[in-house]
Amino acid sequence: MSYSIYTRTGDKGKTRIGGGKAVEKNHARIHAFGEVDHINSWCGVLEAKLSQDDQATDIQSDIRTIQQFLFDCTSDLSVPRGHREDKITASHIEWLEGLIDRYSTEPPETMYFIIPGGTEASSWAHVLRTTTRNAERVIVTFMQDEPNEVNHFVLTFINRLSDYFFVIARVLNVRHDQVDVPYERSEKVFHVSKETRDAEKD
Repeated sequence: MSYSIYTRTGDKGKTRIGGGKAVEKNHARIHAFGEVDHINSWCGVLEAKLSQDDQATDIQSDIRTIQQFLFDCTSDLSVPRGHREDKITASHIEWLEGLIDRYSTEPPETMYFIIPGGTEASSWAHVLRTTTRNAERVIVTFMQDEPNEVNHFVLTFINRLSDYFFVIARVLNVRHDQVDVPYERSEKVFHVSKETRDAEKD
């Protein structure tokens, strides 16, 4: 059995969202889930790179799960509220925060901005970090336009996801003995942990 990948329904600049409603292709909702799709595609690039790294199997597994959750985010953004139950919940946020907390123990603490780069995988993680921030801004715009149409857990998940990519970018460098390069004229922008402050007093 064959099927056609094109439908011709978008030839006049409109597309259908969940529930069958047709909207303009430049609608804020379309921008929002389109940006999340962008993150997911870059995740595929990073996952492919990590498949060649024996020191990153845990992160590779994370990325595969995150890609599933990003499809959930896209689904929540594309379907009007009330049409079905939301897919992204507080448990997704808790899962992501747990990863961030665990990985944050690996790289040395820094109080300064760092220059994106290092290993190739770390560089891709930084691309994902900035791509995710772009998506966050677009989702906020959609929320401002239609505040009752957005599952707020989606925005929180995307916010935390950018933090996750920042942390794993540093982890991927440290696991390959690559030192992060600080921004030379950076002021202190990150807080030192209580554990570090206590250690400095000893």
